[in-house]
Amino acid sequence: MIKISYDIKVYRQELINNIKKADVVVELGCHVGNSTAIIAELSPNGRVIALDNSPEAITPMKLLEENNSNINFYKADVRLHETLEMVAKQIKEIGRCDVLSVDLGGGYHPDTVFKVFFIWSSTLKPRLTIIRNRGLVDFIHSAQAEEEIKSQEGWLESSGNDGIPPRLKEFKLWSSKLS
Repeated sequence: MIKISYDIKVYRQELINNIKKADVVVELGCHVGNSTAIIAELSPNGRVIALDNSPEAITPMKLLEENNSNINFYKADVRLHETLEMVAKQIKEIGRCDVLSVDLGGGYHPDTVFKVFFIWSSTLKPRLTIIRNRGLVDFIHSAQAEEEIKSQEGWLESSGNDGIPPRLKEFKLWSSKLS
């Protein structure tokens, strides 16, 4: 299942309603850790792999990591192939990713959020993906599709089982920091 919302309260309620005690959760865009703390509390017997590239995330996330043995924080850009490879290796060692949580910019850049979701979810194959992004909510409610293609998992089953997708050249166009 893939759940998409914009309101932070709705997003966090989806986390509360869906995360189980032993879930392995990969959180893309943890920022200062407010949602991470909720996830860690919901999954005390699981693991939270939290990633964010913003400098303001470092201090609060390191503190949260020190106080919660089930949290691993990485200051990393989730658009980079190397970041995905690092996390995919950890997930392979653990044996599963139950939930993919994506909150990158909240209301902006739905194209980036979708590409990140697609690459990460088709690699990690979570049971559930929860995304927070206004543009994607707007798109879903504004679109009409004639064909019925629907995935029951937290990834697009139509994408197949090809492993880690190739690097996306478009990501290099969006930020000078990526070259």
